[in-house]
Amino acid sequence: MKLYIALIVSLFLWLNVNAQQDTIPSKKEQRAIKKEQRAAKKVQKITDGKFLISPIVLPGYTPELKFAIGAGGIISWRNSKTDNTLPRSNIPFSLATSSTGALVINLRPATYWASDNFRLNCDIWYKNMPDNYWGIGYKNGFEKPKSDSTTAYDRKWFQFSGDAIYRVKGDFFAGLSFDANYIKGCDASAGVLEDPNYIVYNERPFNAGIGPTFLYDSRDVSANAYKGLLLRASGTFFGPYLGGDNKYQVYLLDYRQYQSVGKKQGRVIAWQLLSRLTFGEVPYGEMSQLGTPFDLRGYTWGQYRDKSMFFCLVEYRHKFYKSDGKPSKSGFVAWVGSGTIFDLEQNSDYNAQAKWLPNFGVGYRFELQPRLNLRIDFGIGRKTIGLYFNMTEAF
Repeated sequence: MKLYIALIVSLFLWLNVNAQQDTIPSKKEQRAIKKEQRAAKKVQKITDGKFLISPIVLPGYTPELKFAIGAGGIISWRNSKTDNTLPRSNIPFSLATSSTGALVINLRPATYWASDNFRLNCDIWYKNMPDNYWGIGYKNGFEKPKSDSTTAYDRKWFQFSGDAIYRVKGDFFAGLSFDANYIKGCDASAGVLEDPNYIVYNERPFNAGIGPTFLYDSRDVSANAYKGLLLRASGTFFGPYLGGDNKYQVYLLDYRQYQSVGKKQGRVIAWQLLSRLTFGEVPYGEMSQLGTPFDLRGYTWGQYRDKSMFFCLVEYRHKFYKSDGKPSKSGFVAWVGSGTIFDLEQNSDYNAQAKWLPNFGVGYRFELQPRLNLRIDFGIGRKTIGLYFNMTEAF
């Protein structure tokens, strides 16, 4: 009898222990639960408009920097605890050092205030790097050989530019553009020292300007639009009245449009046409340039420069979806475009030398924060390529 009771008790204890074990989540389930909790906490912080930072460290390669390692990310917040319709302000930032010994720092704050009736946007750059300067015009950029004796020099560059705009009515904004920049070359090669523009302006390195800007912006999200239109016209006037060393003017005309395709969000065709026109005593560092991470990706930044430039781009952006129909954080893009440089103050024979520069490429996107992407782009130009790691879209 005692043995019978002992067996029953043992069986009961064994069943109870196994029942408890069945209620304990597996390690895989525990990881999934923690992941969901972190995601829910992040969503709640975004809903509440709280400060959020997404840091990242990545390698990269560009034609001017060669191999680089960079630390960057995105900071975002909402400038109102009660207005849920106010866009989140954001600051994409990066700091990179390269195999050439370059140091590059960039911050691009985009901030929204007073129920989005006031916007303050900035573009802040610092570069201290070995660089190359081919001279002015397409012919120099295409034909002059890159070497330690023809194009090499060291460059220090700082720029603080942006615009402060007020909503006039509906999607129309008006305000001021501003720009303060400094560029100084040293240890220049013989080829650079012979350049007329470098001779005149390298000893006049500081420029400061201000002027009006007008904007029509119907984009749903400025940093990563799925639909809408942007039209911008601005003029910035540089001169000694703001302490600058040179007197010139910069006019910018920018048209961007975004069209969703298909029924799923995040699949977009975007296109941009942009022209930057300068007149007056324009230093070599303030010439209009192609090959930045925001236009013809793949060209060397600064190889093609002149008083004015124009480019056009068409880009397809594709967001992936999971098997359950929910959007993933990943996506890709593909683009094609072309651009040229010219001088409106020169005769037609000079501008006839200008040629169109072809450009195309593909890229990967990862959503660090809602509608704020890490951007990895591989661009191809004429006899050149580039791999770019940036925050938010090129346009």
